[in-house]
Amino acid sequence: MKLKTKIMVDSFLEIISAWPGIECISLNEAAQSDTLDPYYTFILDIYYDGSIPDSKERSKLFGKDVAAFESAERGICGKSGASKDRFLLNNTPVHLEYKPIKLVEERVAIADKNLDSFEFIKDSGTYSFYRLSNGEIVYSKSDWIYKIRDRIKNLSDDFWLLMRSACESKMEHFLSDLGAAAMQEDDFNCLISAAGFIKSACLTLFCINHRFEPSHKAYSKHVLELPKLPESFKSIFETFLTQDHSNGKNRSYELAKLIAKGIVVL
Repeated sequence: MKLKTKIMVDSFLEIISAWPGIECISLNEAAQSDTLDPYYTFILDIYYDGSIPDSKERSKLFGKDVAAFESAERGICGKSGASKDRFLLNNTPVHLEYKPIKLVEERVAIADKNLDSFEFIKDSGTYSFYRLSNGEIVYSKSDWIYKIRDRIKNLSDDFWLLMRSACESKMEHFLSDLGAAAMQEDDFNCLISAAGFIKSACLTLFCINHRFEPSHKAYSKHVLELPKLPESFKSIFETFLTQDHSNGKNRSYELAKLIAKGIVVL
């Protein structure tokens, strides 16, 4: 851990770990790179039981050097309750995500042993599991996080088949949209469809390899390191990424078809 990151971790831990109900705090890998990296962001996942101070109080607790503070509530498993603070601290971007352990456990329970309710989690993918598995634990009140990690370490083949089917379906829809955009010479929808297609294609490959999806910044690196890939995928994938999708719409569509065909038969 870099010195600047360690200082920030210690500072936030002193404040946040004192709140009642804080169960675990983990440091996201985005904060483990060099602080001069343009992608560097200080991100903490904060798992709690009960309640936390409201956004106005949190803003005050984090000190007078906080700038551009904003807070938003978002859902887990289709339910509200998870919050996120974003702000700058001495020009360093900070993201603090607050996750009720009850909702995390519900999501894990669906993936682990209640696949009849898979519809509630299929659209949110597996990134939350990636963060649960890979965050650096900087505070833990009990062994809760380690038990959760054990439960998601070896999810069943049925889970991965269902998640693959959901991602593959999205991939095929974006492929169809890309073909239509190419025929219509539609620059905007070509770019949108190309982006949606390649993301869904990568998601499908992560599922095929039983791997949780990383952050978008790490997609291209992680997907090329997967053990099971279609033949010639690496070269076609890299060509697709560097393709001028506005001026080569038909070429983009042909490359996308090659990628999709290789994935479907795996």
